[in-house]
Amino acid sequence: MKTSQDPVRDYLSAVEREASALPADRRQELLADLAEHIEVTRAERPDAVIGEILAELGDPRTIAATALAGSGSTAAPAPDSAPAWVGADDSVRRGKVHPLVPLLLLVLAQPVGMLLPDEGGSLIGGLLRITGAVLLCTSVHWTAARKTVGALLTFALPGVAMAVWNLTDGGPSGAGPALVANLAALLLTAGTAAWMWRVRRA
Repeated sequence: MKTSQDPVRDYLSAVEREASALPADRRQELLADLAEHIEVTRAERPDAVIGEILAELGDPRTIAATALAGSGSTAAPAPDSAPAWVGADDSVRRGKVHPLVPLLLLVLAQPVGMLLPDEGGSLIGGLLRITGAVLLCTSVHWTAARKTVGALLTFALPGVAMAVWNLTDGGPSGAGPALVANLAALLLTAGTAAWMWRVRRA
C-alpha cells in the first residue's frame, strides 16, 4: 500500500471529502482556515510533530460535521466532539471576536488621541490602535493578504506618519497643519475599515 509523503495534504483532502455537502465556496474557506491554523501552529511550535498538530485539530469527519451544522445542513455534533481548533482557548483566533471590534478600535484611536489631553490621549489612542491591529491580524474574518493591507493602512502607515511628524521638525508648525494631518490619517483609517468591513468573510 502506498503511503503519502504529505500528511497535511491527506488531512485536508479527508476534510474536503467529508465536507462535500458544503457549498464549494464555504468548503474552500474551511480548508483555507484549517491550512492557516496548521501553518501558524507549526510556526509557533517548530518542534511539534505534524501528526500531533493534526490530532489536536480533530477528526476530519467531526470538523466536517461541525461545518455542516454551522451551515444548517445537518444536526450539530455533541459539544464534546467539537474540534480543538474551535475551542475556548483559541477563541480570539477562531473569530469569536466580532469583526466590527478591531475596525472600531482602529478608527476610534485617532479621535481619542486628538481629543484627550496630550500624553493621556496619545497613550490611550496607541493602546486602542495596538489592540485593534492585534485583533485584526488574528481574526479569521479576512484572508492573510487583506489583513496585511488592513494592518498597513490602519496601523503601520498612520503610526509611522505620526511618529515622523512628532519626532522631527519636518512638519509645518501650528495647529492647522496638525489638524489636517490628523484628519487625513482618520480618513485613511476609516476608509480602510469600511473596505475591510465589505470584504470580510461571513
